[in-house]
Amino acid sequence: MGGSVVVGLDGAGNSVPAVRWGAEEAAARGLPLHLLHSWVSQPLNLPIAQEAANKKRYGAEVLESAEAMALELHPGISVTAEQVSEQAVDALVDRSRQATMMVLGSRGHGAIAGFLLGSVSLHVLGRAQCPVVTVREEEATTYGRPEVVVGVQEAGTQGEAVLDFAFSAAEAHHTSVRAWEPATVTDFVPTAPAHPPNDEELAAGEEKKLAGILAPWRAKFPDVDVIAHVQRGRIAPVLLGTCSQARLLVVGRRMHRTPMLLGPVVFAALHHSFCPVAVVPRI
Repeated sequence: MGGSVVVGLDGAGNSVPAVRWGAEEAAARGLPLHLLHSWVSQPLNLPIAQEAANKKRYGAEVLESAEAMALELHPGISVTAEQVSEQAVDALVDRSRQATMMVLGSRGHGAIAGFLLGSVSLHVLGRAQCPVVTVREEEATTYGRPEVVVGVQEAGTQGEAVLDFAFSAAEAHHTSVRAWEPATVTDFVPTAPAHPPNDEELAAGEEKKLAGILAPWRAKFPDVDVIAHVQRGRIAPVLLGTCSQARLLVVGRRMHRTPMLLGPVVFAALHHSFCPVAVVPRI
């Protein structure tokens, strides 16, 4: 299963957009698609009896339907299916160690008791070793513009995994990357120069800094058009505004984060983004 696109299925309606998105990604990247369902973690509101045999039978039907859908959409891809008796979180986190990416469906905006807080997806997002993409039902069909939006918050190795995923996604789908960086606000102290830089000079400095960060990625992915974007403002609102009609928003999360599994920017993106969100683990 190494290098596959893993799609976690819970048997509810929100699995459908995840399968569609995962199949498209597998086809675009030339990767196998692996469908996973935990029969012991099926939603409580499913209209099936509690006996294990019925749960397993239902899980097999979920996987069969998902496999048929994926092959109908992209006949050339390789699809495997797996039903497990492990808890969904444990199984998905384990498979993430060898996967290229993982895809999960969500239940839409606004419901605090939905797919984020205290749910399987939250724990997978916080513990997975590979990028995890969340797709809502209303996001699964069309996109306003085929951009991949990525937030660039720092230079160096910490941001490499995030940029690598964003540029790889853009290359696979023959689209552009819109790289956004929050402009820093400088507080001048008595030892500062007598003539501090004006707004235009500050903007030019930020643009130069972002250009330097992006230069090796432009060289590595020469066929990907890059839109460098520097804008002042709070990180989450500006990112969400930038990606309102994009194909994908890519954000990073720190690994081994405690006590919260995810930071505030990631939470904001997952709750409020109107496009799929890729959460990429970074050092």
